[in-house]
Amino acid sequence: MASVDYFERKLDDKRRLTIPVEIRNEFASGVVLTRGFKNYLHLYPKQIWDREVESALSGDILDENIADINVRFRSGKTEAELDQKQGRVTFEQHLLEYAGIDRDIAAIRVGKYWRIVALDAKV
Repeated sequence: MASVDYFERKLDDKRRLTIPVEIRNEFASGVVLTRGFKNYLHLYPKQIWDREVESALSGDILDENIADINVRFRSGKTEAELDQKQGRVTFEQHLLEYAGIDRDIAAIRVGKYWRIVALDAKV
């Protein structure tokens, strides 16, 4: 089976994204949504967030760069489970506004997580 590294979707009226069947197992542990480094979002499998991102965010308590990254990623961070029936995750409105997303999104694999952008955004 070919790996999925990019997909496009429309959010439904309840701000839900349907994750492609081929990659749903990546999110069996849950989903973490955060702001990205710029005006886009990051979508992490919960196990990747817990194992890799949390450890990276727990650097020196007095390091201002670490503090700034913590603020960026934790501001508006949401955790959820995919719904069992259709593999959907709900996006909070404030995250969509931050990324300038209306309904159409593109998701691009960035190593172990996904970048979520407005479909018309320049990546």
